[in-house]
Amino acid sequence: MSEELVNSQFKGLEPSSTLQINEISHKLITEGKEVFKFGLGQSPFPIPEIIVNTLKKNAFQKDYLNVSGLLELREAVSKYHTLKNNYHYKPDNILIGPGSKELLFQCQMVIKSSLILPSPSWVSYEPQARFLNKKVYWLETSKNSNWHLTAQALEKHCLKSNKESKMLILNSPNNPSGTNNEELEKIAVVCKKNNIIVISDEIYSELDFKGKYESITHFYPEGTIITSGLSKWCGAGGWRLGTLIFPEKLSYLRSKIRSLASETFTSVSAPIQYAAVKAYTENHKNFLENSRKILNIVANYVFEELNSVNIECVKPQGGFYMLCDFTNVISRNNVINSANKLCNKILSETGFAMLPGSNFGIDDEKLITRIAFVDFDGKKALEHISKQKINQKDMYSLFPKIVDGINALKTWIEKNSG
Repeated sequence: MSEELVNSQFKGLEPSSTLQINEISHKLITEGKEVFKFGLGQSPFPIPEIIVNTLKKNAFQKDYLNVSGLLELREAVSKYHTLKNNYHYKPDNILIGPGSKELLFQCQMVIKSSLILPSPSWVSYEPQARFLNKKVYWLETSKNSNWHLTAQALEKHCLKSNKESKMLILNSPNNPSGTNNEELEKIAVVCKKNNIIVISDEIYSELDFKGKYESITHFYPEGTIITSGLSKWCGAGGWRLGTLIFPEKLSYLRSKIRSLASETFTSVSAPIQYAAVKAYTENHKNFLENSRKILNIVANYVFEELNSVNIECVKPQGGFYMLCDFTNVISRNNVINSANKLCNKILSETGFAMLPGSNFGIDDEKLITRIAFVDFDGKKALEHISKQKINQKDMYSLFPKIVDGINALKTWIEKNSG
């Protein structure tokens, strides 16, 4: 009787792979095994102290807040995104939710359309659509396009499905590749022509290594909904505070999603919303610049080390992820004939935890994996870089698990390369 009670779209449902790899890693650690956590992408940096102190001061806040979110916070988010996205956003067109993941799901639930996803894309976009019985179209990308959707591929898809209403989710810098989409302006032209609603997932935008804030809203604001939050740049993933920002033209969608929110999560924790105001109103320039510098240094180190054993990667431009192609170094055989099997074997033999590209929409037969290079003490690294540059001699003292993990992977490759 157990399976009979499960709706068809939920049969075979497993936990999110990014969260699952984190739980597996912790289990192995409790068993006394050494694990290098290159699976879950969680910010290594501490939440800025002024934001934490504001949370403490507001611990007494106990009332349900407005479904849309605390007005003071929405006003701050409005000013922030008006500046970053070059478009005037009204506080009334902003929703505060329990993480951008939940807000993305609510958007997908309300908006009647098929979903277009670049392959690869973040692990949860497609499952959310599947839960809602949406059509999902994966559009192939490659290393040549920085692992991002091109305007040409989008135009080609639109010619085949011109009668369907369409929604496209873009994420740049990208999870899983850490790269930027260089064709946002061209993609915007295609979206305008085909009335495509875009959800721009900008959760990593403040972590662009050059400090640029690039968004498709610079070219197509009227048709783009922005999702963001505090989890990546602010290090506050566990706080679960996300933002959903609508242009005036799509305010009718905001009102429907707000009604849905009122029947599902009601409102985000009051103390966290009061504290989040400081995230959007204080000057965090030094914190952000130093965070970007550290991530860039680690990204370059990992990239160079993996390239030295012929693992093919595209150098990240932001965030803390990288796609790694093992095709040239692994002999395909009955033991290792998929990215899943490759990840499982490396984890069991070295303790190096990473995710197969298949979790992100890449064919599992391609030996492509995603790594997250965040297994280090971000507070220690920030303290160091605030006083002096990080040199090669500092790599092991600041990032021991990164260095040991990459060395373990390289040693395994040297023993198992075909």
